[in-house]
Amino acid sequence: MSTSFENKATNRGVITFTIGQDKIQPALDQAFNKVKKDISVPGFRKGHLPRTVFNQKFGEEALYEEALNSILPSAYEGAVAELELDVVAQPKIDVKSMEKGQDWEITAEVVTKPEVKLGDYKNLKVSVEESKEVTDAEVDEKIERERSNLAELVLKEDAAVEGDTVVIDFVGSVDGVEFDGGKGDNFSLELGSGQFIPGFEEQLVGKKAGETVDVNVTFPEDYQAADLAGKDAKFVTTIHEVKAKEVPELDDELAKDIDEEVETLDELKAKYRKELEAAKETAYDDAVESAAIDLAVANAEIVELPEEMVHDEVHRAMQEFMGNMQRQGISSEMYFQLTGTTEEDLHKQYEADADKRVKTNLVIEAIAKAEGFEASDEEIEKEITDLAAEYSMDVEQVRSLLSPDMLKHDIAMKKAVDTITSTASVK
Repeated sequence: MSTSFENKATNRGVITFTIGQDKIQPALDQAFNKVKKDISVPGFRKGHLPRTVFNQKFGEEALYEEALNSILPSAYEGAVAELELDVVAQPKIDVKSMEKGQDWEITAEVVTKPEVKLGDYKNLKVSVEESKEVTDAEVDEKIERERSNLAELVLKEDAAVEGDTVVIDFVGSVDGVEFDGGKGDNFSLELGSGQFIPGFEEQLVGKKAGETVDVNVTFPEDYQAADLAGKDAKFVTTIHEVKAKEVPELDDELAKDIDEEVETLDELKAKYRKELEAAKETAYDDAVESAAIDLAVANAEIVELPEEMVHDEVHRAMQEFMGNMQRQGISSEMYFQLTGTTEEDLHKQYEADADKRVKTNLVIEAIAKAEGFEASDEEIEKEITDLAAEYSMDVEQVRSLLSPDMLKHDIAMKKAVDTITSTASVK
């Protein structure tokens, strides 16, 4: 097989390669054995047509497309490997010649990985806004959240205030006509929670149980139900009950109710302080890592980022996200319905910083290459074991899903990230 590469533009070019008769003839034989099963020719049983008769009747050229489809992928990959190209997008294949008895000539328009010129990536000085200090107020706030979770709802006769829960019936209408989804019975609504459209909950503040209120609102212009967007609506709302939150006393008994491992409120505060310190330590380390990587990327120069790489990154991120949703039992249809979004919205979300993610990966890969990072067999086995534990999967299942090359790449990338962050210092 002969191969050549011609640069057409930055990160773009054309590979020309040939496929020899040593590959073509076996592929033609395989193609014939596949298609003859479905050919009926008078005088021959189905599936027993001789090759010579096939060639006389249909021509050997009738097998070319089937044969090419079977050998093209490996021939293309061989050409890329021989030319030592790093191709980053699907090629555009064109058949130049398929003459009988001659080598076939193929061209492939390809996009290649851009050159990365590394700048400083070790001993970087970075600034972070995260603090590792835990204040008394943060500890108290955590306890107060848990205390609020133990609150009970108690009926009250007074008028509802923000934070109270009202039990209501409601019937919504636009121009006097009720609409789908605008009706509810014995619905519990916490005033101020933002569950209903803007303006609804505020009109129930100051009302008492037994009252019926005409709640007048305007649906937002971007409301998910297009037929209601921007329209004025009236909800006839009957208040059955008003309930106030009653929180337990802040004492040792509360502490034991919150956490059975402690005996006193002081013990609970000490435990929460340690938990918050650990969480802040992790957040601080993550902030340093992020800042150091961002600076290493900013110090590097990437020669013209191909738009195909950005496009592929968006779809990779979307597929990974939806895959995680499906593992949690949430289909794509269910996700878009629950969130009131569309596939286009998700695409825009991941498109926003896709170029940054691509540049970051390119720089980290370049650092791994510059440092000569490789993965040992022991490191690969540990990576498989760690992934199996993280995703609650069988070790052999993980091994079957991830190729050794993929694992080696990921391990080298982690080593590069560690090189950036472990040598960084905070200003």
